[in-house]
Amino acid sequence: MSKKVHMVSLGCPKNRVDSEVMVGLIQEDETFEMVGDSEEADIVVVNTCGFIDAAKEESVDTILEMVDKKKRGDLSRVVVTGCLSQRYSEELEVEIPEVDAMLGTKTFTSINDALHGNLEDKSYIQPGSFIMDHEVARTNTVRGGTAYLKIAEGCSRSCSFCIIPTIRGKQSSRTIDDVVAEARSLGRSGVNELVLVAQDMTSYGIDLDPRKNRDYLVRLLRRLEEEAVEIEWVRLLYMYPWNFTDELVDLFRQGERLVPYVDMPLQHVNRRILKSMRRNIQRDAQKELIARLRSIDDLVLRTSLIAGYPGETDEEFQELYDWVEEVQFDRVGVFIYSPEKGTPAAEMDNQVEEHVKVERRNALMELQHGISEKKNEDWVGYTTEVIVDGVSEEHEFVLEGRHYGQAPDIDGVVYLSFDYGGDIPTPGDFVEVEIQQSTAYDLMGAVIPKDPLGVKKGKISLAGSTR
Repeated sequence: MSKKVHMVSLGCPKNRVDSEVMVGLIQEDETFEMVGDSEEADIVVVNTCGFIDAAKEESVDTILEMVDKKKRGDLSRVVVTGCLSQRYSEELEVEIPEVDAMLGTKTFTSINDALHGNLEDKSYIQPGSFIMDHEVARTNTVRGGTAYLKIAEGCSRSCSFCIIPTIRGKQSSRTIDDVVAEARSLGRSGVNELVLVAQDMTSYGIDLDPRKNRDYLVRLLRRLEEEAVEIEWVRLLYMYPWNFTDELVDLFRQGERLVPYVDMPLQHVNRRILKSMRRNIQRDAQKELIARLRSIDDLVLRTSLIAGYPGETDEEFQELYDWVEEVQFDRVGVFIYSPEKGTPAAEMDNQVEEHVKVERRNALMELQHGISEKKNEDWVGYTTEVIVDGVSEEHEFVLEGRHYGQAPDIDGVVYLSFDYGGDIPTPGDFVEVEIQQSTAYDLMGAVIPKDPLGVKKGKISLAGSTR
């Protein structure tokens, strides 16, 4: 009789890809059966995040929840993988001894040995990260017609607040041929939207070229345009502001598959803070880059910011606040600064008090709420193409999807109605939707039935107008 295994995947899409590799490997072992609920499982795997305090707390809380189930006899085994175990395996062994096995970011492919109890030691941790290729076992877990594709591991930057290079090592990029092979395989399996992820997307491939050319990402995207013919949309996440070449900007204008959505973490705007963060880009350069990006028709621009970085004064925060109001980003995520042991910023004097960090984060989010509300109102009355994800997790009798400017699991959604009749679409289908209502984060619209000849699928359809 097979043992039932449940996977809990926490953290970012990059971590989710690791979870999908583990699921694929587990499914190759006839001893195990994957289940979708921990209540049905004999064994639970928790793939953790260890990036900031909030993520670590969520990971620890989840581990403790599963350990409690084991103590009650509901589980026979708890396995912990991912960034938290990579970074804190010794502490976890002492604090939560009920965990049966721990794997790191480079050793999680030994998941079946961990499930069988075949590891020599409870913790099997090695430095760095596993670099996958297109032949590794992997099961796509994203609903609808979407899949993530991780094109590089690690990061070679030295941002003063970030622990990722310590956990995941320096950047290691997959070859263009290997990425294209996986993209084509995903397309043949029914994937319509491909979301490329890397810690530093715009630096992809520089580590592969002794001349440090910056054109690897452009070359990859051109290959995907030409060869991944089953893929309708290609989306990029975590595009840092460096290495944003003119050729890359032009691809957003000219590509048939590359959607005009840029997720570009900028973190701050104040000169002193950016220098302290080791971001290597200043306000004027940010302004120039944003102007270049805004020249792309229909562009949706998202950024991430840090509130309460060490030494941030009221005046420096006000500069950040005023800048967000000026730039009018389409999407903004704001993180409260988290001092990570082992990073230069954690050792700095003048750490900002927690309540001040929270107040600053809330002020930025309130500002962005109004901006987002207005920007979503501007969608009302337009028609746009939407990929159908499936039944809404918020409203069980409503289908939802996303337009090109909404990334999965990050941004809002489009709730679908059928005021004009027509067939109910299948998850993964593309439909034309007339946007009728909006909130600060989500849109509501009516699906327009296809004519007998069908509607040609395109990147964007905006009621004959350009936004």
